[in-house]
Amino acid sequence: MKPLQSLTRPNIWKLKPYSSARDEYKGAAASVFLDANENPYNMPHNRYPDPMQHDLKAELSKIKKVPAENIFLGNGSDEAIDLLFRAFCEPRVDNVVAIDPTYGMYQVCADVNDIEYRKVLLDEHFQFSADQLLAATDEHTKLIFLCSPNNPTGNDLLRSEIEKLVRSFDGLVVVDEAYNDFSEAPSFLEELEKYPNIIVLQTFSKAWGCAAIRLGMAFASPEIIDILNKIKYPYNVNRLTQKQAMEMLSRYYEIERWVKTLKEERGLLEAEFAKLPCTVRLFPSDANFFLVCVTDAVAIYSYLVKKGIIVRNRHSVSLCGNCLRVTVGTRLENEMLLEAMREYRG
Repeated sequence: MKPLQSLTRPNIWKLKPYSSARDEYKGAAASVFLDANENPYNMPHNRYPDPMQHDLKAELSKIKKVPAENIFLGNGSDEAIDLLFRAFCEPRVDNVVAIDPTYGMYQVCADVNDIEYRKVLLDEHFQFSADQLLAATDEHTKLIFLCSPNNPTGNDLLRSEIEKLVRSFDGLVVVDEAYNDFSEAPSFLEELEKYPNIIVLQTFSKAWGCAAIRLGMAFASPEIIDILNKIKYPYNVNRLTQKQAMEMLSRYYEIERWVKTLKEERGLLEAEFAKLPCTVRLFPSDANFFLVCVTDAVAIYSYLVKKGIIVRNRHSVSLCGNCLRVTVGTRLENEMLLEAMREYRG
């Protein structure tokens, strides 16, 4: 890995971060707060939230088995993705490399930040070659993005290729594990100390059932986390989100039960979809969704919409011609989908 300073944009490395009122007194015992121009009424919502989410990170650290200084919390994983571009990529100079197809926000953030986005097509098994990704890099490549399990394909990427890429690339490798809770593959959180150039993304939106609170997690070396904290907005995670996340952490046993149920439902859905006349090919999944190639994705998507059932049409995505992406729902929702699909006469 190159020295972190050489990977970071010079203006970001030199940046003096905004110091909020809550940062300055460092949590000393206090009962009178007259420092932040807050309204003294309507407790507790009149007070700014903890800008560094100390209590939340302390509890999250226990579950993830990662020190708090290795954790960044943001307004969804999308904030962390955007901050990585802003911290490490010089507009119109640097570039990033990513697998294709994959989560669309990587390219959106690249386009917003005016960074060249280089795609490397997956193979017919939706796998990638570390050598091919490395061949797409040059001296201006700062980031490589991987999503495992991948979206929209649903499969785990080969761990051996991920490790080879991390060892060989002298920039930063981002491994997005939004769906890792549904996979049998171990998280790369276990490898943070081994690989200082890896950044792992996770989220409260999927297994934790908290998409509405918009809470994303990034795990990396303390030095990388410090850079993200330097350029984030001062109060990027609101009080209500922090409170709800703390409650969910106390109910971790329930999240484990949800994951077990969803994996069972995934298996049932896949088995029934395999029997449908319109199913051409069902792709194996390690996520809470699966990709299925059908006879006419556009027609079936429109048919389901008229039935009030929404899936995702991925027909226009690379390697996903005539494919639908189906999220695993409750038993009732899944049965409604299957009933509609059995009635389809395309």
